[in-house]
Amino acid sequence: MADAGDAALIADLSRQTFYDTFAGQNTAENMQKFMEEQFSHEQLVREVNDPENIFMLAFSGDEPAGYAFLRPKNLPGDEKTHHAMEISRIYVLDTFIGHGVGRKLMEECIGISKKAGKELLWLGVWEHNQRAIDFYTKWGFEKFSSHPFVLGDDVQQDWLMKKML
Repeated sequence: MADAGDAALIADLSRQTFYDTFAGQNTAENMQKFMEEQFSHEQLVREVNDPENIFMLAFSGDEPAGYAFLRPKNLPGDEKTHHAMEISRIYVLDTFIGHGVGRKLMEECIGISKKAGKELLWLGVWEHNQRAIDFYTKWGFEKFSSHPFVLGDDVQQDWLMKKML
């Protein structure tokens, strides 16, 4: 598990993986604005320090390879209490995609959620991120809705996907 001392590393991983994945399909201005707002050191310190949030770092030897971010959060519009866990992020550096890092992080997300007594996992994924959609589908996630996601000044659509545990 990561702690506040890992916030700078998590911020670096966030910026690198997000840029590598989405820069080719978005403007430089929107990418910069999003990363300054969402992946600043201060924002990541707040997220890591929140006692309900769970961050897991993945390494290949001593080299950082990616991370996952879980938080107890119900499905949008669902009034049931504390039955769901959101996978807010599973980010893996390009050089480690296909090496089992995402698989290991997903296994940990599922294990932690089950241990916490959650009934389902859910996440949001950009409708045009087919590689991620394929990964989540392979793990048994199914689309149940969509919602807007603002990247800089661009309103995009995220698919909402869930998996019963």
